[in-house]
Amino acid sequence: MVIKIRRMAHRDKPEVMKILNSIREFMPSEVAVAEEVIDDYLAKSGDYIINVAEINITLVGYICYGRTPLTESTWDIYWMAVLPDKQNQGIGRSLLSSAEKEIGRAGARLIIIETSSKAEYEKTRRFHLHHGYCEICRIPDFYASGDDKLILIKRLGK
Repeated sequence: MVIKIRRMAHRDKPEVMKILNSIREFMPSEVAVAEEVIDDYLAKSGDYIINVAEINITLVGYICYGRTPLTESTWDIYWMAVLPDKQNQGIGRSLLSSAEKEIGRAGARLIIIETSSKAEYEKTRRFHLHHGYCEICRIPDFYASGDDKLILIKRLGK
């Protein structure tokens, strides 16, 4: 299986939206925000970078990241999703690795991921921890009562 990572194009939006809507952990309001970010990227009006993953010309995942405003060399990974029936096949790892390499080439020293403490996000948290991220902050009840905001980081280079 060959996973191809490339920049998202306008023609990819319907498939990316299908991916987002297939992830049951994402609430409709979250998908709406992800779509706004995608639209900003496609209109070239934001500072986002979006890559997609393809297997045999079928779109199977995407990742969105960008420089953190008002920092010297910090980047955020905002969104990442892989079709549920394609998870655990190295697609997420390929998307994340590709983004990290590009972020590193841009001179970044730090990558930040913000996520939820909800039980449904346990698999996501384990994925990031397995790939070298560590939890450095927990804001209790941030998203809702009992739903903490977790901040994960990964240091690059020195």
